[in-house]
Amino acid sequence: MKKKTNQNLNYSFLKIMTGSDLSQRRLAMMKAKSPKPGPVVWLTGCSHGDEVGGVVVIQEIFKRLRKYPLIQGELNAFPLMNPMGFEVISRQISIGNEDLNRSFPGNKNGSLAHRIAHTIFAEITKTRPAVVLDLHNDWRSSIPYTVIDPFPGEHHREIYSLIQNFARKTGLLMIQEQGRDTEENEFQKTLSGSLMIHQIPALTLELGEAYVVNEQNVQYGVRSVWNILTHLGMTQDSAAPFAYPLLPEFQGKILRYSHKPLSASSGIIRFLANPGDPVRHRQPVARVYNAFGKLLETVTAQENGIVLGHSDSSVAYPGLPVLAFGLL
Repeated sequence: MKKKTNQNLNYSFLKIMTGSDLSQRRLAMMKAKSPKPGPVVWLTGCSHGDEVGGVVVIQEIFKRLRKYPLIQGELNAFPLMNPMGFEVISRQISIGNEDLNRSFPGNKNGSLAHRIAHTIFAEITKTRPAVVLDLHNDWRSSIPYTVIDPFPGEHHREIYSLIQNFARKTGLLMIQEQGRDTEENEFQKTLSGSLMIHQIPALTLELGEAYVVNEQNVQYGVRSVWNILTHLGMTQDSAAPFAYPLLPEFQGKILRYSHKPLSASSGIIRFLANPGDPVRHRQPVARVYNAFGKLLETVTAQENGIVLGHSDSSVAYPGLPVLAFGLL
């Protein structure tokens, strides 16, 4: 028999702008608070307007809390951070064509993306959360995994170790970004990277394809989030902690992200390996053909690893990725 609690559930809005017709644009905010003090956790979704799966994960978590209330602490969420991009199915904020997840920690006097980012960042950081889980979706054909941002330097080693521990608790495949030279500062403009620099643990959860809701991946996301809440003593679950089904060689390991080799030619891609497949060094993973069906190139894996996803289109162009990998 479940013990009843006085958990408080509250849905509200934060203003982000006033339209030319004086209509209000707002950010939806969700909150579940136990009467017993404890850790604070934040969930965020849809910073890219085409990534709808995370919104549904957050909705399902709050539905679940009606049946299994928080034991302690507080769970907050921004389920739809980019409503304007969502409405036109665009990755960017439709006004200004800006990437919200490259605009943190934001600027209250900056562009629209920076103003929205500032509102979100300020609301989150004032609660000093135990962890923030930023929910995203990946390529149209991809598997779920959790992303650990590039190592930011020795002065952040303690917080980085804590982030890695939270990644293990998600039960998902763990992928570490490598901080490619031209993008190193870009990671610090993401929500998770910016929070890490401000000494707040944060993870990105990539939960399968964008554009549509994949119910199986929603369940993976719900169970991953529930793992974290249970780990922090905020919820209880009689079932064993969730773990995404992986071959033993990938379990418990932090893999390196790579989208190389890149295509060297233009043509039609035919994939030879599927998301979730293990691959070996020099194994053929895709072939590119021209309009007459002539083989132009065979793409091979550079190292041992696992396929994370296919590119969104079977159209190849020189210098563009064909597949993404987690490398051992």
